Amino acid sequence: MRLSRYFLPVLKENPAEAQIVSHRLMLRAGMIKQAAAGIYSWLPLGFKVLRKLENIVHEEQIRAGHIPIQMPILQSADLWRESGRYDDYGEEMLRMKDRHGRDMLYTPTAEELVTDIFRGHVNSYKDLPLTLYQIQWKFRDEIRPRFGVMRGREFYMKDGYNFDLTKEDALHAYNRHLVSYLRTYERMGLQAIPMRADSGPIGGDDTHEFLVLADTGESEVFYDSAVTDIRLGQRDIDYDDKAQCQAVMEEFTSLYARTDETHDEALFQQVPEERRRSARGIEVGQIFYFGTKYSEPMGATVQGPDGKQVPVHMGSHGIGVSRLIGAIIEASHDDKGIIWPEGVTPFHCGIVNLKQGDDEADAACDKIYKALTALGLEPLYDDRNERAGAKFATMDLIGLPWRITVGPRGLKNGVVELTSRRTGESEELSPEAAVTRIAEIYERRA
Repeated sequence: MRLSRYFLPVLKENPAEAQIVSHRLMLRAGMIKQAAAGIYSWLPLGFKVLRKLENIVHEEQIRAGHIPIQMPILQSADLWRESGRYDDYGEEMLRMKDRHGRDMLYTPTAEELVTDIFRGHVNSYKDLPLTLYQIQWKFRDEIRPRFGVMRGREFYMKDGYNFDLTKEDALHAYNRHLVSYLRTYERMGLQAIPMRADSGPIGGDDTHEFLVLADTGESEVFYDSAVTDIRLGQRDIDYDDKAQCQAVMEEFTSLYARTDETHDEALFQQVPEERRRSARGIEVGQIFYFGTKYSEPMGATVQGPDGKQVPVHMGSHGIGVSRLIGAIIEASHDDKGIIWPEGVTPFHCGIVNLKQGDDEADAACDKIYKALTALGLEPLYDDRNERAGAKFATMDLIGLPWRITVGPRGLKNGVVELTSRRTGESEELSPEAAVTRIAEIYERRA
């Protein structure tokens, strides 16, 4: 993509309404534009990152054996009355009537709808286990939306639902989701710590939230600092191996880590004093096991091995995809702008032409651009007729991890400059070597 042909409406000044870094930088970098309170249009740069995160979520869900579907955004209130949640959910649920006077609602979550799908098509234990998931826009009518996409009313979310014959099987699904989520967040360059949490309106006794530590987090958290030293890394996980998934669960949850709703001061005091930490955290996902909470009242049963009908054991599992963008920026920025991790960057590399219109500089930039594109990479070429300082400021603001700077002076010596956004370090390389280096960086991440 050439920046002269791209839609990137960057702002020079900080928007007055933005209270936190991620909201401020997303507006300044031309990623989003507010349409109404807590509701945003996603502009090209923001939409590109959103799709990158969505693809990572899809890949890790499918790797774990989960099956994608797509459910409607509007639901019938009758299903929620069956489960008993229609009146309990509260004013966050956006309720409406259609032209025939039927009660409808805009999806905040889809336990009832997916249970209705299941009970209509599955009737034998031989069809289990089954996990269905979707990535979809949802709506919760927050009383005070703020912090941009971090606490909006409309949000993009992956929600998954497991159906199992027994509690033991359902807890394996719970563990399987925990492992897949850890891998998902690490691919995005995040450390998201699983913490014992409150189930809220979803229900159930077993639930963990995944939180990214950040000063602007809405949750107060308490944890053993040793938990921040654990990484899943490149381990080869067999998602069908119950013992292996259970071992990962125990490794990541045996150390103390809880949100304020479930904090137990007596247990916390058992953590060595030098490792006790309290901080703020941003919730980016949550997993639940709630047994037969929905299957019993809604008649989601299967015939068991003994021929008797039994309600299935269920759980639900969510990742806030749009919210993750704010969390990544909160965790990865400086005073110049965003610093995207390589795994989620909208463009792999920026190319800055210091002297647009110079035949040699233009030709060198075109050659680098074409070479990177031929390797399957996406560069963003700043070919605008702007001063160098403005080009560098734009690149720093939008946060691409790597920048290749091309100018007549360097080309006389046969070199361009390759700069890391994260460290600020630069080195001079031939144009060919710079292309090779960028390709190697992303090949290592594949």
